Amino acid sequence: MLTVAVTGATGAQGGATARALLAAGHHVRALTRNPDAPAARALHALGAEIRHADFDDRASLDAALTGADALFAVTTPFGTDADTEVRQGRALVDAATAARLAHVVLTSAAHADRGTGVPHYDSKHRIERYLCASGVPWTVIAPAAFMDNYAGGWTLSGLREGVFGWPMPADRPFALIPSADIGAFAALTFSRREEFLGRRIDIASDTRTPEQIAAALTTATGRPVAHHEVALDIVRTRSTDLAAMFAYFTTPGLDVDAPALRRAYPEVGWHTFADWAAGRDWPALLHAPRTEEAHT
Repeated sequence: MLTVAVTGATGAQGGATARALLAAGHHVRALTRNPDAPAARALHALGAEIRHADFDDRASLDAALTGADALFAVTTPFGTDADTEVRQGRALVDAATAARLAHVVLTSAAHADRGTGVPHYDSKHRIERYLCASGVPWTVIAPAAFMDNYAGGWTLSGLREGVFGWPMPADRPFALIPSADIGAFAALTFSRREEFLGRRIDIASDTRTPEQIAAALTTATGRPVAHHEVALDIVRTRSTDLAAMFAYFTTPGLDVDAPALRRAYPEVGWHTFADWAAGRDWPALLHAPRTEEAHT
Protein backbone atom coordinates (compact mmCIF):
# COMPACT_ATOMS: atom_id res chain seq x y z
CA MET A 1 0.00 0.00 0.00
CA LEU A 2 1.31 3.43 -0.97
CA THR A 3 0.72 6.77 0.71
CA VAL A 4 -0.08 9.09 -2.19
CA ALA A 5 -0.46 12.85 -1.78
CA VAL A 6 -3.04 14.19 -4.22
CA THR A 7 -3.16 17.87 -5.17
CA GLY A 8 -6.36 19.34 -6.52
CA ALA A 9 -8.17 16.72 -4.46
CA THR A 10 -11.39 18.73 -4.35
CA GLY A 11 -11.35 19.22 -8.14
CA ALA A 12 -12.28 16.93 -11.01
CA GLN A 13 -8.94 15.23 -11.79
CA GLY A 14 -7.58 15.15 -8.25
CA GLY A 15 -10.88 13.96 -6.81
CA ALA A 16 -11.18 11.18 -9.39
CA THR A 17 -7.59 10.11 -8.72
CA ALA A 18 -8.11 10.11 -4.96
CA ARG A 19 -11.20 7.91 -5.29
CA ALA A 20 -9.44 5.50 -7.67
CA LEU A 21 -6.45 5.20 -5.33
CA LEU A 22 -8.70 4.55 -2.34
CA ALA A 23 -10.56 1.88 -4.32
CA ALA A 24 -7.19 0.26 -5.12
CA GLY A 25 -6.35 0.07 -1.42
CA HIS A 26 -3.84 2.91 -1.17
CA HIS A 27 -3.69 5.55 1.54
CA VAL A 28 -4.64 8.95 0.14
CA ARG A 29 -3.44 12.23 1.57
CA ALA A 30 -5.79 14.75 -0.06
CA LEU A 31 -4.18 18.19 -0.32
CA THR A 32 -6.46 21.21 -0.43
CA ARG A 33 -6.46 24.87 0.49
CA ASN A 34 -9.87 24.38 2.10
CA PRO A 35 -10.07 21.23 4.27
CA ASP A 36 -13.66 22.12 5.23
CA ALA A 37 -14.96 22.11 1.65
CA PRO A 38 -17.79 19.64 0.95
CA ALA A 39 -15.61 17.74 -1.56
CA ALA A 40 -12.88 17.38 1.09
CA ARG A 41 -15.38 16.10 3.65
CA ALA A 42 -16.69 13.60 1.10
CA LEU A 43 -13.18 12.25 0.50
CA HIS A 44 -12.60 12.03 4.25
CA ALA A 45 -15.76 9.95 4.54
CA LEU A 46 -14.27 7.56 1.96
CA GLY A 47 -11.11 7.17 4.06
CA ALA A 48 -8.78 9.89 2.78
CA GLU A 49 -6.58 11.92 5.08
CA ILE A 50 -7.21 15.63 4.52
CA ARG A 51 -4.23 18.00 4.66
CA HIS A 52 -4.05 21.75 4.15
CA ALA A 53 -1.61 22.75 1.41
CA ASP A 54 -1.15 25.91 -0.62
CA PHE A 55 1.09 26.12 -3.71
CA ASP A 56 2.15 29.60 -2.59
CA ASP A 57 3.16 28.37 0.88
CA ARG A 58 6.23 26.16 0.56
CA ALA A 59 6.15 25.22 4.26
CA SER A 60 2.64 23.80 3.84
CA LEU A 61 3.79 21.74 0.85
CA ASP A 62 6.79 20.39 2.74
CA ALA A 63 4.61 19.41 5.69
CA ALA A 64 1.98 17.81 3.45
CA LEU A 65 4.52 15.70 1.53
CA THR A 66 6.59 14.55 4.50
CA GLY A 67 6.23 10.80 4.85
CA ALA A 68 4.40 10.33 1.53
CA ASP A 69 5.57 7.80 -1.06
CA ALA A 70 4.25 9.53 -4.16
CA LEU A 71 2.45 12.59 -5.48
CA PHE A 72 -0.31 13.25 -8.00
CA ALA A 73 0.30 16.78 -9.25
CA VAL A 74 -2.25 18.93 -11.03
CA THR A 75 -1.86 22.63 -11.83
CA THR A 76 -4.06 25.19 -13.53
CA PRO A 77 -3.75 28.76 -14.84
CA PHE A 78 -7.50 29.32 -14.64
CA GLY A 79 -8.32 31.69 -11.82
CA THR A 80 -4.76 33.06 -11.98
CA ASP A 81 -2.51 33.10 -15.07
CA ALA A 82 0.04 30.95 -16.90
CA ASP A 83 3.08 32.40 -15.13
CA THR A 84 1.47 31.73 -11.76
CA GLU A 85 0.72 28.17 -12.80
CA VAL A 86 4.36 27.61 -13.76
CA ARG A 87 5.64 29.16 -10.54
CA GLN A 88 3.29 27.03 -8.45
CA GLY A 89 4.10 23.90 -10.44
CA ARG A 90 7.82 24.41 -9.92
CA ALA A 91 7.27 24.94 -6.19
CA LEU A 92 5.40 21.64 -6.05
CA VAL A 93 8.18 19.83 -7.92
CA ASP A 94 10.78 21.38 -5.60
CA ALA A 95 8.83 20.20 -2.55
CA ALA A 96 8.51 16.69 -4.04
CA THR A 97 12.25 16.62 -4.69
CA ALA A 98 13.04 17.76 -1.15
CA ALA A 99 10.72 15.09 0.25
CA ARG A 100 12.56 12.47 -1.84
CA LEU A 101 9.33 11.02 -3.19
CA ALA A 102 9.61 7.77 -5.10
CA HIS A 103 7.19 8.82 -7.85
CA VAL A 104 5.51 12.00 -9.09
CA VAL A 105 2.67 11.68 -11.59
CA LEU A 106 1.99 15.02 -13.25
CA THR A 107 -1.18 15.54 -15.23
CA SER A 108 -0.67 17.85 -18.20
CA ALA A 109 -2.60 18.09 -21.49
CA ALA A 110 -2.55 15.98 -24.64
CA HIS A 111 -0.26 17.52 -27.29
CA ALA A 112 1.17 20.04 -24.79
CA ASP A 113 4.64 18.90 -25.89
CA ARG A 114 3.98 19.76 -29.55
CA GLY A 115 4.35 23.55 -29.53
CA THR A 116 0.61 24.15 -29.89
CA GLY A 117 0.70 27.86 -29.09
CA VAL A 118 -2.16 27.33 -26.65
CA PRO A 119 -1.14 29.29 -23.52
CA HIS A 120 -2.39 26.80 -20.93
CA TYR A 121 -0.80 23.92 -22.86
CA ASP A 122 2.51 25.75 -23.07
CA SER A 123 2.53 26.49 -19.33
CA LYS A 124 1.93 22.84 -18.57
CA HIS A 125 4.79 21.83 -20.84
CA ARG A 126 7.10 24.22 -19.00
CA ILE A 127 6.21 22.40 -15.77
CA GLU A 128 6.75 19.04 -17.50
CA ARG A 129 10.26 20.07 -18.50
CA TYR A 130 11.03 21.27 -14.99
CA LEU A 131 9.83 17.97 -13.53
CA CYS A 132 11.89 15.92 -15.98
CA ALA A 133 15.03 17.88 -15.05
CA SER A 134 14.41 17.69 -11.30
CA GLY A 135 15.81 14.23 -10.69
CA VAL A 136 12.64 12.99 -8.98
CA PRO A 137 11.17 9.82 -10.58
CA TRP A 138 8.31 10.95 -12.79
CA THR A 139 5.46 10.08 -15.14
CA VAL A 140 3.47 12.60 -17.17
CA ILE A 141 -0.09 11.73 -18.15
CA ALA A 142 -1.63 14.10 -20.65
CA PRO A 143 -5.44 13.97 -20.91
CA ALA A 144 -7.42 14.96 -23.99
CA ALA A 145 -10.46 17.28 -23.83
CA PHE A 146 -12.65 16.79 -20.76
CA MET A 147 -16.05 15.18 -21.28
CA ASP A 148 -17.02 16.69 -17.92
CA ASN A 149 -17.20 20.13 -19.57
CA TYR A 150 -20.41 19.12 -21.31
CA ALA A 151 -22.26 18.92 -17.99
CA GLY A 152 -21.55 22.48 -16.90
CA GLY A 153 -20.89 26.09 -17.77
CA TRP A 154 -21.91 27.67 -21.03
CA THR A 155 -22.22 24.26 -22.71
CA LEU A 156 -24.94 23.23 -20.28
CA SER A 157 -26.65 26.60 -20.76
CA GLY A 158 -26.87 25.87 -24.48
CA LEU A 159 -28.21 22.36 -23.89
CA ARG A 160 -31.13 23.87 -22.00
CA GLU A 161 -32.07 25.46 -25.31
CA GLY A 162 -31.41 22.27 -27.31
CA VAL A 163 -28.13 23.59 -28.70
CA PHE A 164 -24.65 22.11 -28.39
CA GLY A 165 -22.61 25.22 -29.04
CA TRP A 166 -19.04 24.22 -29.84
CA PRO A 167 -16.38 26.22 -31.74
CA MET A 168 -15.53 23.48 -34.22
CA PRO A 169 -16.93 22.22 -37.54
CA ALA A 170 -19.57 19.51 -37.17
CA ASP A 171 -17.43 16.81 -38.79
CA ARG A 172 -14.04 17.55 -37.12
CA PRO A 173 -13.09 14.71 -34.72
CA PHE A 174 -11.24 15.33 -31.48
CA ALA A 175 -10.17 13.19 -28.53
CA LEU A 176 -12.10 13.11 -25.25
CA ILE A 177 -11.79 11.71 -21.74
CA PRO A 178 -13.83 11.90 -18.51
CA SER A 179 -12.19 12.69 -15.17
CA ALA A 180 -13.03 9.19 -13.91
CA ASP A 181 -10.77 7.65 -16.57
CA ILE A 182 -7.98 10.12 -15.80
CA GLY A 183 -8.17 9.06 -12.16
CA ALA A 184 -8.22 5.37 -13.02
CA PHE A 185 -5.20 5.72 -15.30
CA ALA A 186 -3.30 7.77 -12.72
CA ALA A 187 -3.97 5.10 -10.09
CA LEU A 188 -2.66 2.48 -12.52
CA THR A 189 0.60 4.39 -12.99
CA PHE A 190 1.19 4.41 -9.24
CA SER A 191 0.40 0.71 -8.88
CA ARG A 192 2.69 -0.20 -11.80
CA ARG A 193 5.41 2.35 -11.13
CA GLU A 194 8.30 0.63 -12.90
CA GLU A 195 6.32 0.31 -16.12
CA PHE A 196 5.52 4.01 -16.27
CA LEU A 197 8.64 5.72 -14.91
CA GLY A 198 10.10 8.30 -17.28
CA ARG A 199 7.17 8.12 -19.70
CA ARG A 200 4.89 10.81 -21.10
CA ILE A 201 1.55 9.41 -22.28
CA ASP A 202 -1.31 11.21 -24.04
CA ILE A 203 -4.57 9.63 -22.87
CA ALA A 204 -8.11 9.63 -24.28
CA SER A 205 -11.15 7.40 -23.97
CA ASP A 206 -12.95 8.21 -27.20
CA THR A 207 -12.83 10.31 -30.37
CA ARG A 208 -16.01 12.06 -31.51
CA THR A 209 -17.09 14.88 -33.82
CA PRO A 210 -19.32 17.71 -32.53
CA GLU A 211 -22.14 16.26 -34.62
CA GLN A 212 -21.70 12.85 -32.95
CA ILE A 213 -21.55 14.49 -29.54
CA ALA A 214 -24.83 16.28 -30.21
CA ALA A 215 -26.42 12.97 -31.26
CA ALA A 216 -25.19 11.26 -28.08
CA LEU A 217 -26.52 14.13 -25.97
CA THR A 218 -29.88 13.85 -27.74
CA THR A 219 -30.08 10.20 -26.68
CA ALA A 220 -28.84 10.80 -23.14
CA THR A 221 -30.99 13.84 -22.34
CA GLY A 222 -34.11 12.62 -24.11
CA ARG A 223 -34.49 15.93 -25.91
CA PRO A 224 -33.28 17.09 -29.33
CA VAL A 225 -29.80 18.62 -29.33
CA ALA A 226 -28.29 20.19 -32.45
CA HIS A 227 -24.68 21.26 -32.93
CA HIS A 228 -24.08 24.94 -33.58
CA GLU A 229 -20.60 26.06 -34.58
CA VAL A 230 -19.73 29.05 -32.41
CA ALA A 231 -17.41 31.56 -34.09
CA LEU A 232 -13.92 31.72 -32.64
CA ASP A 233 -14.25 35.51 -32.45
CA ILE A 234 -17.02 35.02 -29.90
CA VAL A 235 -14.87 32.64 -27.87
CA ARG A 236 -12.00 35.13 -28.08
CA THR A 237 -14.09 37.77 -26.30
CA ARG A 238 -14.34 35.35 -23.38
CA SER A 239 -10.82 33.90 -23.46
CA THR A 240 -7.99 34.20 -25.98
CA ASP A 241 -6.51 31.06 -24.41
CA LEU A 242 -9.62 28.96 -25.09
CA ALA A 243 -9.92 30.44 -28.58
CA ALA A 244 -6.36 29.29 -29.30
CA MET A 245 -7.24 25.83 -27.98
CA PHE A 246 -10.28 25.46 -30.23
CA ALA A 247 -8.30 26.74 -33.21
CA TYR A 248 -5.76 23.99 -32.49
CA PHE A 249 -8.53 21.39 -32.12
CA THR A 250 -9.71 22.34 -35.59
CA THR A 251 -6.27 22.62 -37.25
CA PRO A 252 -4.18 20.50 -36.91
CA GLY A 253 -6.48 18.66 -34.50
CA LEU A 254 -6.38 16.82 -31.19
CA ASP A 255 -5.78 13.14 -31.88
CA VAL A 256 -4.93 10.39 -29.39
CA ASP A 257 -4.99 6.65 -30.15
CA ALA A 258 -7.85 5.70 -27.82
CA PRO A 259 -8.28 2.16 -29.26
CA ALA A 260 -4.61 1.39 -28.55
CA LEU A 261 -4.99 2.60 -24.97
CA ARG A 262 -8.07 0.40 -24.52
CA ARG A 263 -6.12 -2.62 -25.74
CA ALA A 264 -3.05 -1.88 -23.61
CA TYR A 265 -4.82 -0.92 -20.38
CA PRO A 266 -8.28 -2.54 -20.26
CA GLU A 267 -8.33 -2.36 -16.46
CA VAL A 268 -8.91 1.40 -16.67
CA GLY A 269 -12.50 0.73 -17.78
CA TRP A 270 -12.47 3.44 -20.44
CA HIS A 271 -15.78 5.24 -21.08
CA THR A 272 -17.03 6.23 -24.51
CA PHE A 273 -18.74 9.59 -24.75
CA ALA A 274 -22.09 7.80 -24.93
CA ASP A 275 -21.20 5.87 -21.75
CA TRP A 276 -20.31 9.07 -19.95
CA ALA A 277 -23.41 10.94 -21.15
CA ALA A 278 -25.69 8.07 -20.11
CA GLY A 279 -24.30 8.28 -16.58
CA ARG A 280 -25.25 11.93 -16.00
CA ASP A 281 -28.38 13.04 -14.16
CA TRP A 282 -29.55 15.32 -16.95
CA PRO A 283 -32.92 16.30 -15.43
CA ALA A 284 -31.08 17.67 -12.38
CA LEU A 285 -28.28 19.24 -14.44
CA LEU A 286 -30.58 20.97 -16.88
CA HIS A 287 -32.43 22.63 -14.02
CA ALA A 288 -29.36 23.41 -11.90
CA PRO A 289 -27.80 26.87 -11.43
CA ARG A 290 -25.03 27.81 -13.86
CA THR A 291 -21.56 26.48 -12.95
CA GLU A 292 -18.07 27.15 -14.26
CA GLU A 293 -16.38 24.80 -16.70
CA ALA A 294 -13.18 22.88 -16.25
CA HIS A 295 -10.59 23.06 -19.01
CA THR A 296 -8.26 20.63 -20.64
